[in-house]
Amino acid sequence: MQKSQHLRLCTGGQPRRKFFHFECQGGSRLQDAKLHSLELVVSPDRMQADLIIHSEIGQIEITESEIHQFLKSQQVKFGILDHVIEQICDDPRRYVNQPQPIADGMPPVPGTDGRVEFAFQSLMSDEPKPKEMDDGRVDYYNIVSIPNVARGQLLARKVPPTPGIDGCDITGAAVMAKKGKEVIIKPGKNVVLNEDKSLLYSAIDGQVSFSEDQKINVFPVFEVKGDVDFSVGNIDFVGTVVVRGNVPTGFRIKASGDIRILGSVEGAELEATGSIEIKSGIVAQDKGSVVAGNTIKTSFIQNGNVSAQGDVIVSQSIMFSNVRAGKNIICRGAKGFIIGGTLQAGEKIVARVFGNASATPTVLEVGAKPELRNELATIQRELQVIHENMRKADQGLNVLNQLMQTTGDLTPDKRALQIKLTNTRLTMEKDGKKMDVRRQEIEKLIEGDSPAAVEILSVMYPGIKLVFGRMVRFIKQEFSHTRFVMIDGEISTSTLL
Repeated sequence: MQKSQHLRLCTGGQPRRKFFHFECQGGSRLQDAKLHSLELVVSPDRMQADLIIHSEIGQIEITESEIHQFLKSQQVKFGILDHVIEQICDDPRRYVNQPQPIADGMPPVPGTDGRVEFAFQSLMSDEPKPKEMDDGRVDYYNIVSIPNVARGQLLARKVPPTPGIDGCDITGAAVMAKKGKEVIIKPGKNVVLNEDKSLLYSAIDGQVSFSEDQKINVFPVFEVKGDVDFSVGNIDFVGTVVVRGNVPTGFRIKASGDIRILGSVEGAELEATGSIEIKSGIVAQDKGSVVAGNTIKTSFIQNGNVSAQGDVIVSQSIMFSNVRAGKNIICRGAKGFIIGGTLQAGEKIVARVFGNASATPTVLEVGAKPELRNELATIQRELQVIHENMRKADQGLNVLNQLMQTTGDLTPDKRALQIKLTNTRLTMEKDGKKMDVRRQEIEKLIEGDSPAAVEILSVMYPGIKLVFGRMVRFIKQEFSHTRFVMIDGEISTSTLL
C-alpha cells in the first residue's frame, strides 16, 4: 500500500486547527484501484480530534489497523474511541465527508478552594427563621437572636484547598489541573489565631459579628431595657447594641457591631458596621436613616431612608421609601408589597406585589451597586457645574482679549483677572477630565454583566420604572408571576414557576 501525508492550515474566521491527510490506494488490479484519504481535525487545545474520510468513487475498505496506524502517525495516543473506529470500518462509505469524533482527551478536574468552617451553625445563620404558631401565624418577635460565645471558644477553622486532578490531551501530554485557592481567616476585634493561623478563638465573652469584609469579631453587648429616651441619650458604642423598646425621632445609635431593636424606629439615625434588625418596623416620616455594613431586617419600612451593604429583608411592606442594598431587597411576607419610592439593589429585588391599581410611581433599579449609581449621579452634577463655570471663564477671557485688542494693553487689575481666570479654567479642565474618566469607569461597571433580576411573586401594576444598568423599561400593563432579567442587552421576561 502506497501512502502519502501532508499538512494544511485552516485560517478563515475560525480558530486555527491542523488538518492532516493520509491517502490510501488499494486493490489487486489496476481497474479495481480505489482511492480514499483520511483527514484528522484537531481542536486548538488538543482535547478532541475528528476523523474525516474522503473518497470520490466506488466502494472503499478501511481496516481498524489502518486507522490506528494513521492516528499513531499523527501522535494521537490517548482517548481513542475504539467503538467509533469499529462503526467506521463496518461501513466506511456511510461516513465519507462526515466528521466523526475519533479521540477525546480527559479534561483536568480543578481543585476545590479552601474555606472557613465555623464551629457551630448558629454563627452563620444569616436569616433566622421566625417561629410559626399553632394557628399558622408567624411570630416575628422571635427573629432577633444574639449568638453569644465564651472566652476561649473555638469560632472557626480553616479547611485547606485540594490540588485537583490532572487531565490528558489526545497526544498523551498532561494537562495540569488548576489548584484550589488558599483561604485566609480574617480576624477582627477580640479574637485570636493559633500559630499556623488555622484556628480562630474568641478572646472575650460576647457576641459574634461578621463585618462586610468578612472579618470575624466578638463584641460585648450594650443593652437598653426600654425605649431610647433622654435618660439614655445618643449611643455610640464599640460593640453590639440591643434596645428592648423603641427609638423615637431625633435620637442616634452608632455601633461597631450589630444593632437589635425589639420595638420600632421612627425618624432616628441608626448606623452599624454589622447588621441591623428591627422587630416592629420603621416609620420615619422622611427623617433620619438606617445604615448597615451587612444586612437589614425589619417588618416594614414607611417613608424611610434605608441602606445596607448586604441584603434588605422586609417581611411585610415597603412604602414611599428610598431603599438601597448592595445585594438583594426581599419583601416576600404574607403581604409583601412595595409601593412608591426608589429601590436600588446590586443583584435582585423580590416582592409579592409591586405598585398598586392607582399606578403610583415606583422606581426599581438593579444590576449595579447603589453606591456606584449615587457616585455617578454626583459626578454628573459636578461635571455640569464645572462646564458651566468653564463657559463663564471663557466668556470673561474673551471680553479681556477683545479689550486688549482694542486698547493694546490691559490695566494691572484686568491683567491679574486674566491670569486668575486662565488658572481657574485650567484647574477646572483638569478636574473635569479626572471626573470624566471616573464617569466612564462607572458606566462600564453599570453596563457589565450581572445576575440582576426583579421577581414578581404575585402581581406588578403599571407605573413601575425598571432600570437594569443603563437600560430602562416603563411598565404599562400588569404582570403576574414574572421574572425580569437582562438578556442580550434587553430587559426580558420569563414566567416564575
